[in-house]
Amino acid sequence: LAMAAARSVMRAVRVFEFGGPEVLKLQSDVLVPVPKENQVLIKVHACGVNPVETYIRSGTYARKPALPYTPGSDVAGVVESVGEHVTAFKKGDRVFTLETLSGGYAEYAVAAASRVFPLPDKLDFRQGAALGVPYFTAYRALFQKGCAKAGESVLVHGASGGVGLAACQIARACGLKVLGTAGTEEGMNVILRNGAHQAFNHRDPNYTERIKACTGPGGVDIILEMLSNVNLDTDLQLLSHAGRVMVVGCRGRIEINPRDTMSKESSIIGVSLFLATEEERRECATAVLDGIEAGWLKPVVGLEYPLEKVAKAHEDIICSSGAQGKMVLLL
Repeated sequence: LAMAAARSVMRAVRVFEFGGPEVLKLQSDVLVPVPKENQVLIKVHACGVNPVETYIRSGTYARKPALPYTPGSDVAGVVESVGEHVTAFKKGDRVFTLETLSGGYAEYAVAAASRVFPLPDKLDFRQGAALGVPYFTAYRALFQKGCAKAGESVLVHGASGGVGLAACQIARACGLKVLGTAGTEEGMNVILRNGAHQAFNHRDPNYTERIKACTGPGGVDIILEMLSNVNLDTDLQLLSHAGRVMVVGCRGRIEINPRDTMSKESSIIGVSLFLATEEERRECATAVLDGIEAGWLKPVVGLEYPLEKVAKAHEDIICSSGAQGKMVLLL
């Protein structure tokens, strides 16, 4: 009986109030969730950390979860049990998720079966935790919202982070000319190894001139923007005729001149994976699994943290000098 009792609780990170990284509390007596119908319980081996989780935690994001809650959506692990009507998965299957219902910063997580996907043997759990949000977001930004076509050029701002590297790999495989920016020499090398044809250091005061020299008078067709509150005004100057800026990330307000969009009939398009339809998510999943199978889709894992260091992870993802891959928590 003691064994059964011991197994029914787990370690999980809980947030009881919105605020800084210090509100992330690791608890060891959280009940293991039970999967209901069409749900899957996963024993978590790794969980991705995304910038959006820090915005939600701080209480400044449009979506506010009911308190207390456990953050985290991208988990990779092994199916522990399944609820009624789940036929696609069974105990012992290796899987990754796009989102969880109970929170991913925990030893076990429940997810809707429709948000769970098989994790191919080619990838380890750390890489599995780097798949969901980054790759689905990158694919959505490029194709579902950006209507990218082979032969077009794409500039990926902040290309050395999780979404950025995913975008570089996908865009390169799909025949686009890929330019990327990063903030460090190492970051630039990482993006060149992962599909970018050319890399630019966005700390160089003249980097936009270098991009213009590279694209010529035509400009760039698509910009994937991770920090639109800093770059959007400049992005509009870099676009081609009918070019589009895909707003993937933003940390505040910015002033722009709408006339810049008129002169090129360019577009600013917001991207939110949260708003994807079931069909769009399936399309993303197919593209991702095909890419893994073909061998060009290889998640780059960056900094790794144990669950105890979750507050440090949240600090580092916002304040670090330059990303190099997807940040993960290891369990």
